[in-house]
Amino acid sequence: MKQNIYDDPGFFDAYSKMPRSINGLKSAGEWEIFREILPALHGKTILDLGCGYGWHCQYASEKGARRVVGIDLSEKMLAKAKKMTTVKNIEYQQCAIEDFDSHDHVFDIIFSSLALHYVSDLGSVFQRASNLLVSGGTLCYSVEHPVFTSNESQDWCYKNEEIQHWPLDNYFHEGERFTSFLGTNVVKYHRTVETHIKLLLTHGFEITALLEPTPPKTLIEKMGWESELRRPMMLIIKAVKK
Repeated sequence: MKQNIYDDPGFFDAYSKMPRSINGLKSAGEWEIFREILPALHGKTILDLGCGYGWHCQYASEKGARRVVGIDLSEKMLAKAKKMTTVKNIEYQQCAIEDFDSHDHVFDIIFSSLALHYVSDLGSVFQRASNLLVSGGTLCYSVEHPVFTSNESQDWCYKNEEIQHWPLDNYFHEGERFTSFLGTNVVKYHRTVETHIKLLLTHGFEITALLEPTPPKTLIEKMGWESELRRPMMLIIKAVKK
């Protein structure tokens, strides 16, 4: 079975209390950078892999997208997304990212926010994305940065409760990482930056942007995120189908 921690009541309750769950994209530290590299959305057909609450789907619709499809494995996430969505051109489907099926060459843009590090076979996702996109179509996605995922603890080293440094270990040992998120044991998949690039190139993409975003100054001050400037937490990649 594909991992579906978001339908666990305790986990979903904890997730619903996160700032980005309450305030949407304006409280997502990477959103400003992600938004900047998105192509024009007006009149486009868009697929969101791991849509969660549907924030990105709603943004695309507001920007004039013709049709938006959001998929997620979690019944609870999709129920929340449907409750929050008022427009008619967004379609939500309960489906694992790896299992989504559609006619080939029907989407202009595919994006994914902080979901692909839960996928074991990233190459198959990129292959399917290449098939689904029209020629010249765009794939934009964010994942937890390999510097962040390399060590299973995914936490700082402390001394007397003060942050000392971020532990980088087992970077070239790719694969499963058994870690904790919001008090729940989860499985993530660590890959090097090189692997992301190689997989995209192998499956017919040209990389047009690779970014390591930091939160905007306003969020750093508001959320107390000063430590986020000490190591990269997220990786954003934009690639175009040849």
